[in-house]
This record gives sequence, C-alpha cells and structure tokens, in this order.
Amino acid sequence: MRRRDFIKVITGSAVVWPLAARAQQTKVARIGFLGIDSASSHAARLAALRAGLRDLGWVEGTNLLIEYRWAEGNYERLRGLADELVQRKVDVLVTHATPGALAAKSATSTIPIVLTAVGDILALGLVSSLRVPGGNITGLSTFVPDLTAKRLELLKEAVPSLTKAALLVNPENPMSLSPSPRKSNRRQKH
Repeated sequence: MRRRDFIKVITGSAVVWPLAARAQQTKVARIGFLGIDSASSHAARLAALRAGLRDLGWVEGTNLLIEYRWAEGNYERLRGLADELVQRKVDVLVTHATPGALAAKSATSTIPIVLTAVGDILALGLVSSLRVPGGNITGLSTFVPDLTAKRLELLKEAVPSLTKAALLVNPENPMSLSPSPRKSNRRQKH
C-alpha cells in the first residue's frame, strides 16, 4: 500500500468512526410536562401532542422521553413539580395555563419553556414584550383581555338576539386576576 492510500484510509476512518459512534448513541430528547390538573383530564391533548411529535420523527420510548408531573388541581404544588423537572435536566419544559407558566418561569431561566393557554403573558411578566419576548419562554397566549372583548363582539354578531353572556373563570387562577397593562381597572371575580 502506498503512503497516500494509507493516509486516505486513516483519514477516512477518523471522519467516519465518530459519525458511526454517534449513530449508535442516539440521543433521547427529554420533555418535562407540567400539568395543573390530571393526566385523565388531558388525555386527548396529550394524544395530540404525541401524534404531532411523532409526525416530526420523535417517538416516545424510542428517541423521546416525556416526564409528566401533575398538580391535580393543587396550584401550590406546581413550583415543586417544576423544580423537580428542572432537576431531572429536561431539554424543554411544556406547561399550560397561567399557574403552570408562572411556576415554570420561577423554576428556570435557562431551559426552554413552551406555554399554552396562558393569560396575558405581558401583564403577568412572563415576557418583556410581545414583539421581542426575550428569555426562554415561547408559546400561545389565548386569554388576553382585548381578545375576550373581541370574542364577545363576534358572538354578538353571530347571535344578534344575544342580550346576556357570562364568562366563567377560576378565581384561584392568577390569569383571572391580572389586569391588562392597557386598562387601569382591575377585573372583578364573580
């Protein structure tokens, strides 16, 4: 074997060997799911989450591990459960509703947090701005006071005979108590 051929074989092996080693050591992504209720109350949503992840090539039990923590409606447990997930060194923390979002934010400023169905994220201090949120938080805020007013307006257009409407809120949920930064009066619990 000539010297150049020998160098090519050694160099090629040096490049291919780490790739083969990495292929054998498939990293398992770890999602921490912080639930404010119970697994049974979110079964359909969790099935949708798993299906969406599967569509992206992430299969629970193969290359994905989801660690669930449930507060069972006891919001005071959320911070401890969030801390537990952070200590487990999850790659991302997923939560829903304002109490879960606040607990996740207080537990970590480095692990990415994905929120769903959260109140006014700006008024709650979860992000510094809607345009450029900054930090480690992203997600979906659906209960912004201005949107609630718009939804009622659309409902009135859809049902012109509507004279009364009710909005049910959980008074234990901080979302129902947080004022919009654009309005000075505080929403009242009923």
